[in-house]
Amino acid sequence: MIHCFENNGYKIIMDVESGGVHVADDIVYRLAPLLEPLFDKADLPSEEEVTAKAESFDLPFEKQQIREGALEILELAREGMLYTKDIYKEAIEGFQNRQPVVKALCLHVAHDCNLACKYCFAEEGEYHGRRAIMSLEVGKKALDFLVASSGMRTNLEVDFFGGEPLMNWDVVKELVAYGRSLEGAHNKKFRFTLTTNGILLNDDILEFANREMSNIVLSIDGRKEVNDHMRPHRGGQGSYDTIVPKFQKVAQSRDQMNYYVRGTYTHYNTDFAEDVLHLADLGFKQISVEPVVAEDSEAYALRAEDVPILEKEYDRLAKEMIKRRKEGNGFNFFHFMIDLEGGPCVYKRLSGCGSGTEYLAVTPWGDLYPCHQFVGQEEFCLGNVEEGIKRKDLTQEFSKCNVYTKESCKNCFAKYYCSGGCMANSQHFTGSVNGTYEIGCQLQKKRIECAIMLQAAYADMEQDA
Repeated sequence: MIHCFENNGYKIIMDVESGGVHVADDIVYRLAPLLEPLFDKADLPSEEEVTAKAESFDLPFEKQQIREGALEILELAREGMLYTKDIYKEAIEGFQNRQPVVKALCLHVAHDCNLACKYCFAEEGEYHGRRAIMSLEVGKKALDFLVASSGMRTNLEVDFFGGEPLMNWDVVKELVAYGRSLEGAHNKKFRFTLTTNGILLNDDILEFANREMSNIVLSIDGRKEVNDHMRPHRGGQGSYDTIVPKFQKVAQSRDQMNYYVRGTYTHYNTDFAEDVLHLADLGFKQISVEPVVAEDSEAYALRAEDVPILEKEYDRLAKEMIKRRKEGNGFNFFHFMIDLEGGPCVYKRLSGCGSGTEYLAVTPWGDLYPCHQFVGQEEFCLGNVEEGIKRKDLTQEFSKCNVYTKESCKNCFAKYYCSGGCMANSQHFTGSVNGTYEIGCQLQKKRIECAIMLQAAYADMEQDA
């Protein structure tokens, strides 16, 4: 299967199964989809078949140009870089039946927050009305559970999450120390991360985080008016002026690496590229601004009619990123970061984040959920840190979820890059982890196209340097 698209003057052909990406001239770009049926059979067609078929199309090129283009396509197919077959469909069954090990926890150290973000799926940190702070005892049991459930895996990940985790900072510090005490005896290595709104951030916290946290996620939505509209304090006052200088200090102290400023755009700011660029103008080099996920009844929810506008914004952002990189002022945008040469193993590409199997969320009282977006939905409670996982039926359901169990993913060009999308969003919008959140799917496809175009543009820039 191939996918052809044009973006910013580049004509690009993706070979979905091999991961091959080709920047093509107009002749090859026009011929490739027309010739694809010839390559559906087991054996490759001959040069005579390919050239004869190519010459049968009514294309505005010289006969010799068409022949050369057709032979170029055939050579790519012979090298396994075009029209390659799906070799993973049959192998996925063995992967589905594997015994997964837990490798990552999202520790909800605080079901409380000092902001009142209007789109928060955690309902201002309350998670369906239950405010709580994680005790050190529960946190230790969570880390013990992770060590015991991780099998032979050495590298483990723990994200301190909320609500707002800095509201329980003393416990966070003690849990980091406890985790470090477990490493040597159990042959484990903890990678700790922190997600914060920054209100309580100070120099002491930053010093500790820079020493112990592999990554810090800093929540801000972009322009002051956008951020303060959706991310106010409980009293209604904005948070922008408080957090911006703190976040700039974090970015500088970490040499502009191993952090993200992470925002959410909504129906109110479909011109979200302006927010990304605003964050870049503030000096941030690692930026993520993501679409809100909300019920249709919410005024800020994205709508089907927003999608064409948002797609144009992604295109506009990608072009501006090329311009700024040429000027020596580039930055990374999380959703445009794509690895065309390596990246996750194919099974990870097929199955996604590991929610419900490799990755779990832990509530302040120690209950286990498939991920942070399921917390508070009792029907998805998997067990607890003392007794372990009790709902094997749920973990099996999550384990079997992959791009082949989702009808809309089977023949989609993006399947190896989005891995079927977010299972929580699928569940919330379709009632099944094997469903598809349509707006999210459309936006993901556009982001992938932009990301691949950027790789082509950056390669051209390197050649011209």
